Amino acid sequence: MDPDSVVVPEDDYIEDLEVHREAKDVKVLERITKLVMNKYEKAKVLGARASQISRNAPVFVEVEEDMVDPLDIAEKELREKKIPFIVRRYLPDGRFEDFKVDELRIE
Repeated sequence: MDPDSVVVPEDDYIEDLEVHREAKDVKVLERITKLVMNKYEKAKVLGARASQISRNAPVFVEVEEDMVDPLDIAEKELREKKIPFIVRRYLPDGRFEDFKVDELRIE
């Protein structure tokens, strides 16, 4: 597990963003890190989403009859960029960057 990244549900992120928008001293940072999802972030996103799917969360893609494994469904959602998560990357100076999963390129 990559200690420098955290998966945050998108709803929580939006609430936090609303609070930060009201603060006048908050400065919007330019993106420092690459727009590529690393293997640790991918594993964490897939694991968290598969766990949600296994607990009957709504699925955001078309599922064929033979797809019963939550991990397979999560992988399909990731390929189609339908997972509503935010990946938070912490920087060495204590700041962080937030990326929606659909912004990141998957390799």
